Amino acid sequence: MEHVIDFKNVYKEFDGVDVLSNINLYIKQNEFMTLLGPSGCGKTTMLRIIGGFEEPTGGNVLLFGENIKGVPPYKRRVNTVFQRYALFPHLNVFENIAFGLKLKKTEKSVIKKRVEDMLKLVGLKNYGDRDVSRLSGGQQQRIAIARALVNEPEVLLLDEPLGALDLKFRQGMQLELKRMQKSLGITFVYVTHDQEEALTMSDAIAVMDEGVIQQVGTPEQIYNEPRNSFVADFIGESNIIDGIMKADYLVHFAGNDFKCLDRGFNENEPVRVVVRPEDIEITRGIKDGMITGTVTSTLFMGVHYEIRLDGKNGFEWLVHSTDQFQIGEEVGFILEPNDIHVMEASSYDNVRIDDMEAV
Repeated sequence: MEHVIDFKNVYKEFDGVDVLSNINLYIKQNEFMTLLGPSGCGKTTMLRIIGGFEEPTGGNVLLFGENIKGVPPYKRRVNTVFQRYALFPHLNVFENIAFGLKLKKTEKSVIKKRVEDMLKLVGLKNYGDRDVSRLSGGQQQRIAIARALVNEPEVLLLDEPLGALDLKFRQGMQLELKRMQKSLGITFVYVTHDQEEALTMSDAIAVMDEGVIQQVGTPEQIYNEPRNSFVADFIGESNIIDGIMKADYLVHFAGNDFKCLDRGFNENEPVRVVVRPEDIEITRGIKDGMITGTVTSTLFMGVHYEIRLDGKNGFEWLVHSTDQFQIGEEVGFILEPNDIHVMEASSYDNVRIDDMEAV
């Protein structure tokens, strides 16, 4: 599949401080790519470089194979939707969406058809005459997206566009954005710090921290095969514990040897072991448990109980269970090989998993 965007050894400095370091990333045609990470990790800077609002200090960015260094934003085949919708309060919905087309002196009949098509696409078919200031936050966001899409960009950049919406609207818009992206067949590059958004909408996710891409992969790969402790801890909740890889498919941690699915490590190599809370099966009493501990807290979260266990090895375990356990109760739990993921003790990766040789 054709690469729409290529970052090649890109770095960016602000006042002598690196905010992006050796970024190598490609984004495919018709892909929903999410740049995910905490505030200040560099994800918005990457988006602004694609859009032409920032220039890299070094390296190259290619758009459809062409170097876009020095190309002004209005000459790039991209449009941007910001967290602040920046709608024009003195224009109605139709006029807001049509604004860019009018600047290009597009024929009125073409403007009318394209705006109506956009209103239908974002589910606001009869809203053309409405005052934008009287719309809900979710509706204003749809208008901002329609205004960007009406110009028929080949890449749509979205900078935390759902951050101002409440939870219910945000979840609805996640589904709408994914539907629109598939319907239009264009490339979306989405910036967020929200893991749920990234996992829900993306074809691929680039996880970032301190200006460095830690891992790139599908949502399933990012969640189930984190490359390092940062990714494992940032994407969902994890139990991360030190271990020793005794041999292929055998890892030692929490005072026990466990069968696992990992191989390719050196014998007796120090590793980090990841166990997701939902993969732990608690047993009542300690007799049948591979690991034992005492329940120190239990919270009802709606679909499960969030339970913390003080393990006999001194490690505090986080468990998600549909069963309720009482504080002070002695329990054990079982781990199957596919519940255990082994990582290198220190690993920073800047390539896609699907480009790596299997280990």
